[in-house]
Amino acid sequence: MIHPMKTLLLALALTAHLAAEEAVKPDETARFLAGLPVREGALAPLARERAWVDHATEFDKAWKELDARQLAPIRAWAPEALGEAFTAKEPVFYMFSGPDILYAQTFFPNASTYVLVGLEPVGAVPVVEHLTAGVLASGLENLRKSMNSVLSFSFFITKEMKVDLRHNQLSGTLPILYVFLARSGSHIDRVELLNLDKSGATSPMNSATPGVKINFTSAGGAAQTLYYFTTNLANDGIRSDPGFLKFCEALGTGRSLVKAASYLMHMEEFSKVREFLLTHSATLVEDDSGIPVKDFDAGKWTLRYYGAYPGPIEIFKQHAQPEMTAAYQTANAPALPFGFGYRWHARESSLILATPKMTRP
Repeated sequence: MIHPMKTLLLALALTAHLAAEEAVKPDETARFLAGLPVREGALAPLARERAWVDHATEFDKAWKELDARQLAPIRAWAPEALGEAFTAKEPVFYMFSGPDILYAQTFFPNASTYVLVGLEPVGAVPVVEHLTAGVLASGLENLRKSMNSVLSFSFFITKEMKVDLRHNQLSGTLPILYVFLARSGSHIDRVELLNLDKSGATSPMNSATPGVKINFTSAGGAAQTLYYFTTNLANDGIRSDPGFLKFCEALGTGRSLVKAASYLMHMEEFSKVREFLLTHSATLVEDDSGIPVKDFDAGKWTLRYYGAYPGPIEIFKQHAQPEMTAAYQTANAPALPFGFGYRWHARESSLILATPKMTRP
């Protein structure tokens, strides 16, 4: 006769095993949120809901347009223009990125690690299997709304995202990161919420620098890692919470991307993050909203110009760069086949490719 306590323990173990078997994996959730086919598992019934079918239809259309207008031209342009940086495995630093892993992956598809940072909250790990039909519909609609600007142009509008990403359903940047990874053909293997202490070490304890670590496998089969952190990159923010830049410093030299960065590094209040990029970038791809041209030491950097420079859009007109105007007048810059930054029409976009003249230690 089996002891009642043993029977209870066996039942609990079996229940836990079945729960683990039935748990929705992050990659399944990512595909669901991205509007990609879900034919089995706990999310299959939800994928038959009208809200999800409409979501998938709208997302398919938007993604095809985005790929034709932006991603495919970047994929064709980057290998020759970026050279060895395109195949490099060094980490990618994307300051002021928000959850835009999409462009970091497209410009630098072979990186071992992507480090993204913004003011937007990380949010909770998405759990969609228990949502009611009504809640699911509003959550998916809000997700599309939060991504509308980056799908339509090439950047997130921060003020809009501050509202969109704080809704109770599918909150924060994580759902967007899930969507971009799934749509890029990547497979999400593991998701871990974490924090950085002031030394830059990861910690399970709450701190002023919350983040997430996503281990994923690229469409080409490479194991890659994505970090996203929420922190203030102004000098005052870095002084009070230095963990993020210390974390980046520990990764060494990498490839950097800056796009639609509100011209923050034109201001002295953001000199620390500007200096980090100038001392830790083996390649830097940016638009005119990144590091001002005058801050690149001509003896240390080679700058290559692409596209055109009509100046900043009206809201940022105070950040016009006479040095860039002069450079574009003499550079015979090759045309840019995609939009980049606030001037999102390809014929008006500027792109600067900066490379150090000598290898940095």
